[in-house]
Amino acid sequence: MDDVNYRPWGASDLTTGALLDQRSGDDGDFTYALVDGRPVTVRELAQSANRVANALSELGVRQGDRVCLMLDNHFDHVIVFFALLKLGACMVPVNIHLRGDGLRFILEHSRPRAWIADARFAEQLQPLAAALDPPILIWRGKGEGEGAGIELQALLRHQDATARPCPVSPDDLAALLFTSGTTGLPKAVMVTDRMLRCSAHAAARMTSPRPNDVFYAWEPLYHIGGSEVLVLALQHRITLAMVPRFSVSNFWSEARAFGATHIHFLGGVLALLLKQPEKADDRDHRIRLAWGGGCPPAVWQAFQERFGIPIHDSYGMTEASSFTTQNRGGKIGSIGSPVPWFEVAVVDDAGQPLGPRERGELRIRERIPGLLTKGYFGNPAATATLRDDEWLCTGDIGYRDEDGDYYFVGRKKDSIRRRGENITAFEIERIANEHPQVAESAALGIANDLGDEDVMIVLALKPGATLEPLDFIGWTEGRMAYFQVPRFVSFVAEFAKTPSERIRKDALSRSTDGVFDLEKSGYRLQRR
Repeated sequence: MDDVNYRPWGASDLTTGALLDQRSGDDGDFTYALVDGRPVTVRELAQSANRVANALSELGVRQGDRVCLMLDNHFDHVIVFFALLKLGACMVPVNIHLRGDGLRFILEHSRPRAWIADARFAEQLQPLAAALDPPILIWRGKGEGEGAGIELQALLRHQDATARPCPVSPDDLAALLFTSGTTGLPKAVMVTDRMLRCSAHAAARMTSPRPNDVFYAWEPLYHIGGSEVLVLALQHRITLAMVPRFSVSNFWSEARAFGATHIHFLGGVLALLLKQPEKADDRDHRIRLAWGGGCPPAVWQAFQERFGIPIHDSYGMTEASSFTTQNRGGKIGSIGSPVPWFEVAVVDDAGQPLGPRERGELRIRERIPGLLTKGYFGNPAATATLRDDEWLCTGDIGYRDEDGDYYFVGRKKDSIRRRGENITAFEIERIANEHPQVAESAALGIANDLGDEDVMIVLALKPGATLEPLDFIGWTEGRMAYFQVPRFVSFVAEFAKTPSERIRKDALSRSTDGVFDLEKSGYRLQRR
């Protein structure tokens, strides 16, 4: 599999819709998913997707049309996902937590031919529907007489369940997946059918699935981490145990009931599971592997020791088919080595390669064409800055060790230049979040009269907690280099966040008026 001559999309290069048809014909009785305890076969999925695709075609949705989806994690969402891929339409998954201007921006920017949404989002969508006038509005769960639009159930009952021929090619646009927009407006990443299938193949490379494995599937389907698992279950004879959302309290009981063999993690999922009280049956499960991205070293080791589950971590971005590096060897803290279809380099600000342990920007180059995004839809300015010749500029800071394994340090845009040192906000926040009174933190660079920046830390405390700024400074001093210790300490009740729960630093004040200032406190740091 690691041979560069190997093609991640397979020898036949079948598009996702064609792959579903093939599996339905060859292995249609296999259980694709467990939904509310009921098995759904590959054939049932294919026929339902065909019905919806045929119905959408009759409504006027054509190959290349964009269709916005604002749907919860239910199996109707999966059916619509495959229906659009079979039709050759471009899906625009919308984060279900979006409201107001954020939702309006995505709908205005993508200019969809149709919207398909759960009726519970009607309050947010109907005012926009009146303003933007989508030609086709389809509701799930909205009864007749409850306003304009077509009921999704009518499409699911369409009489024609046969596969319709459609000249979809592997490099056709399959989806627009919007970035989180933590420092500005979200950008719509153009994802092809080939990229979707490659992301699923990379997930298989990371998880080594065996026939009849069960993947516990909670990931939001509007993220590439959710959609890649849907395709993975076509590429391999595995079953998805689907739940509406991640639940800490239900996780282990559901995983045991499903007989799950694999669990996926993003962000703080593993840390949340670790915070639950230890139980005698912590190792009473069939799970062979936890796989995902962004596991802190302390959580990594503690999780493995407590639950007996190995962890495979990774690094990637939607712009590069989800996975760029994978750690399948267990080196704690590392994001691993590059997948065989990408080359990774660490470069300085001039684009020159750096050596082992030297920190710089991570850049990606294709060894196999067609796996990096063509750019950002409707945003030529952002697309122009995405590449430097053949290299995709990730905007992320990292380094590699002497073994060729890589490490993620933080975002380049979130880097702070202080006293001649480049430090990342990520490093400061990681340490700050370990304080027993701190729930979350955000580190900012504040320009000073020396031509560089001072560090401000903004803290949101745990409920009922109190913390004096100087006590926090004293605590950090033994855990950070002197140049990382914040000069300014500020507090907020809670952070404004993106729909994907990332802190919106663009919404934080940079003003130092009335903020604790270490330099004015009389306290002197000890340089080590």
